[in-house]
Amino acid sequence: MSIRYLHTMVRVKDLDETMAFFRLLGLEETRRIDNDKGRFTLVFMAPPGQPECPVELTHNWDGDDGLPADSRHFGHLAYRVGNIYETCQKLMDAGVTINRPPRDGHMAFVRSPDNISIEILQEGDHLPPQEPWAGMGNTGHW
Repeated sequence: MSIRYLHTMVRVKDLDETMAFFRLLGLEETRRIDNDKGRFTLVFMAPPGQPECPVELTHNWDGDDGLPADSRHFGHLAYRVGNIYETCQKLMDAGVTINRPPRDGHMAFVRSPDNISIEILQEGDHLPPQEPWAGMGNTGHW
């Protein structure tokens, strides 16, 4: 038996806002399916050069009544970045709350517009601690 990773699916309320968030992280749209009969849109976004590692954004045109309001039960998505401080600064400059700052130069958590927890990990060795990150506390839950 063989197994191969396909994607992670998350439901989103505002497709444009959520896609803008994932673009800030550096993901690109790789595929889109608009289903008029089912009244939903699927957008697959992946890191450049890694189309085999997408997140599937599912937008139900008529809303998601009856589904949990907090996507926290899902867990999180994780992405490795070249410079965690630069990534977090870019997100913060765009108004994204850094829920768990990269105090250790290695790991941070943010949330998407749909409350999806995103883990950001530093590629390679931890970066040396630096301000303002080293002195920042957690905000909310992650």
